[in-house]
Amino acid sequence: MYEKIQATAAWLKEKMPSNPTTAIILGTGLGRLAEEIEISLAIEYKDIPNFPISTVEGHSGQFIFGKLGGVDIIAMKGRFHYYEGYSMQEVTFPIRVMYELGIRTLFVSNAAGGMNPGFKIGDLMVITDHINFFPEHPLRGKNYPTGPRFPDMHETYDPALIKLAGQIAREKKIRLQYGVYVGVQGPTFETPAEYRMYRTLGGDTVGMSTVPEVIVAHHCGIRTFGISVVTDLGGFDNPVEVSHEEVQEAADKAQPIMTEIMREMIVRSEKLKHEKNEQYNTDHPTETWKSQK
Repeated sequence: MYEKIQATAAWLKEKMPSNPTTAIILGTGLGRLAEEIEISLAIEYKDIPNFPISTVEGHSGQFIFGKLGGVDIIAMKGRFHYYEGYSMQEVTFPIRVMYELGIRTLFVSNAAGGMNPGFKIGDLMVITDHINFFPEHPLRGKNYPTGPRFPDMHETYDPALIKLAGQIAREKKIRLQYGVYVGVQGPTFETPAEYRMYRTLGGDTVGMSTVPEVIVAHHCGIRTFGISVVTDLGGFDNPVEVSHEEVQEAADKAQPIMTEIMREMIVRSEKLKHEKNEQYNTDHPTETWKSQK
């Protein structure tokens, strides 16, 4: 698999119009964020060697190079899910490819069911931690050279990016929630009893993606920020039926706010990264000399 990852990355490198270090994964109903991107190159998943193909409605399947808020990025319009029949290695294949392409910061979005009684449909929840309920672990098998055999999972979701999201939300008077995302295999939505169980265990939202991607990104040393759109509610006294179409509709309504936060976060995080690099070079003249050689 590692050879395939490197081969796919090499194929993409020949076509890359820029050298981005930031990537976004656009989940269910959130693909319209791509409309904010000044696209330089968009490649269909089916045309990329060794790439899986998204089979879910609402996931169009494009690997995009472009600019968002003036920042060079890669965007995945559509993702892969364990419930589609893919192995965890296939689900997380794009993450490893993006690491080989130079990605060091990853923004992940998803649609999720809300279990926290303080949440309402349309809320945005910044993911502060997760609980992994997938039956297969994405790091199972031979360890890749991108990280340790037993990676530490404290602060998997970057604290500085979480703080930045809060700052932007306060400035723009956007309602943000914070909480724990529970990752499950699907494809069924949760029963009322399952909602209550996940809530008892400490979950605030539940969904069928994100966790495998974040684990692999963390293993690669990629800074990660995750955000969920609460598209339905469960586990309360009055059961509420939900469909995929309703999930997409709720996610679409949250799209303008999500777009605003994501764009601003990418711009500011890039600025902070440059400031830190400049400070590092000022404090470490030897490193400055190396960079100028």
